[in-house]
Amino acid sequence: MSPAQASFKTFYAEKSAAFAAEIEKLIPGGVDSPFRSFKEVGGHTIFFSKAQGAHLFDLDGNKYIDFLGAWGPAILGHCVPEITEACKQALELGPVFGSPHQFEFEMAKHLQEAMPGLEMMRFVNSGTEAVMSAVRLARGYSGKDMLVMFEGCYHGHSDSVLASQTHCSSAGIPEISKGNTVLVPYNDQDGMKECFRKHKGKIAAVLIEPVAGSMGVIPPDPGYLKAVEELCREENVLLIFDEVLTGLRVARGGAQALYDIKPDLSCLGKALGGGMAIGAYGGRAEIMQALEPIGKVYQAGTFSGNPLTMAGGIATLKLLRNPSMYEKLEASGKQLFDGLAEEIKKKNLPVQLQRVGSMFGIIFCKHPVRNFRDSLDIDAHSFARFYHELLKRGIYLPPSSVDAAAISAAHSSEDIEQAISGICDALGFVFSA
Repeated sequence: MSPAQASFKTFYAEKSAAFAAEIEKLIPGGVDSPFRSFKEVGGHTIFFSKAQGAHLFDLDGNKYIDFLGAWGPAILGHCVPEITEACKQALELGPVFGSPHQFEFEMAKHLQEAMPGLEMMRFVNSGTEAVMSAVRLARGYSGKDMLVMFEGCYHGHSDSVLASQTHCSSAGIPEISKGNTVLVPYNDQDGMKECFRKHKGKIAAVLIEPVAGSMGVIPPDPGYLKAVEELCREENVLLIFDEVLTGLRVARGGAQALYDIKPDLSCLGKALGGGMAIGAYGGRAEIMQALEPIGKVYQAGTFSGNPLTMAGGIATLKLLRNPSMYEKLEASGKQLFDGLAEEIKKKNLPVQLQRVGSMFGIIFCKHPVRNFRDSLDIDAHSFARFYHELLKRGIYLPPSSVDAAAISAAHSSEDIEQAISGICDALGFVFSA
């Protein structure tokens, strides 16, 4: 029985339920992104009317402590005054010019300060677009076609990166798109070496999430990323870090700063805009100069680097320059996990707590999750029951047993204590039933 068919009583919000039924008549599944649906956890989706600070408010007036974080962007919380004001001022000047403007340069300077490895960069509109563009650039620059990715990692919904995934497959992708992609297990150095041996001289790039965020929050084993980096250098293969989730969130300089790695290209999004739709990719100047109009690799976008988004991003980067922001994020993460770990240990629950910075997962599994194969043991049914118990207690997580949750700088100590109490109560309900 799938979680969606489960017989447990789901959370019910009358106005959300009615709205869910109506919107499905116009929008497939009632959502503009399948991640927003409750397909995995069952029940109807919850529709929201307001986001403020660390909280969400639904159509029925229910208030939730938000650990979805808009799937990552809300690193500072929702409706941050400095970001809101910067966007208002930019809007009055014109939300999109379709021509160059000074905000692009200012944003690039602030981002390079945070991530010096971005010698040159371009701004786009989403993480998917950033990864798609970086992969094309790597292939165009190297003159090779093969892309190495990792089982269970998610890099957006473009054909080249979705074609070979087993956990997030799609109809409509030509078979030819699968031919130039090779999957290897995450956290497996021997598997990487064997892949390079088998495809020697054919690999354009390795595309990796430095912290895997879509099969549980999985950190790299000690020394693993360094081994991947060294192998790429030895074989003249480009290393692409997909930091759409980790960029700015696990550290100001991203996972590459946290683990001291120098990728050739990096992809960013989510937290970079502080709530505005954004993506970016960049890296070594020599590679980036292969882009048109000075090179032969094409990438374009009417809304890329638009003033409204750049203004929000600049304000975000300025705020994240303050070390106290990361100190607070880490303190909140530690407070949450210390409280939950005590309960899980006391009751010997089959639940894993996995966290890197302000990314975290409450994983229903008897053992730690290190790779995609481990993630297949996650108990999605029990998580679904847990999820609806959290809704009843005013706590909102991603409606998925494997996707990363997020802490924001807006979460107060009181929010975290309330969350600990609610989560522990929900765990007790699930494992006593």
